[in-house]
Amino acid sequence: MARAAVVGGAILQELLARGHQVTAIVRHPAKITVQHANLTVQAGDAGDSAAVTKLVAGHEAVISSVVDRTNIESGVATAQAFIAGVKAAGVKRVLSVGGAGSLEVAPGVALVDTPQFPAEYRPESLAYREVLNLYRSLPAGELAWTVATPSIVIFPGPAKGTFRTATDNLLFDAEGNSTISNADFATALVNELENPQHIGGRFTVGY
Repeated sequence: MARAAVVGGAILQELLARGHQVTAIVRHPAKITVQHANLTVQAGDAGDSAAVTKLVAGHEAVISSVVDRTNIESGVATAQAFIAGVKAAGVKRVLSVGGAGSLEVAPGVALVDTPQFPAEYRPESLAYREVLNLYRSLPAGELAWTVATPSIVIFPGPAKGTFRTATDNLLFDAEGNSTISNADFATALVNELENPQHIGGRFTVGY
């Protein structure tokens, strides 16, 4: 399953490698040890809409790799505050990292709703799904949003460059595994930022 530190760090590195000017907003700035001329680190909380507005104002796009995993209600509340803050700042382009649990393993059947889905990951996956539904409920044209969802397993590893993408269906490789490295996931997400293909929708990345 996705973890903010694994995903966020890879996205940060990919953005910097492509020459983007990046403001990293985190609760604990000391945890970011990367130093780069194009990087500014700011303290902030995605659940504080006023703080989000102040911090993202003037940016062309915002990428969120965090979801409140405590429970569904707090996860949605955090996302609502984040979206409100971004909208108030006048930023139109938003990319958000989703969770594999909401992807379909059969027509109309999400992974999180299958009997074999691990109970310990259900709250997190359900929160991710409700956040996706929140984006889907936004009026057309209000935000140019995209939710990028990794495979079941996202692991620290180098970019292979041979990944595949899909929209709502979980991807499996020839051996039946659903995996993606954090570097390849970051590559796919930044590709979407630079060359939008899924505005107003969700896509997933896997081998």
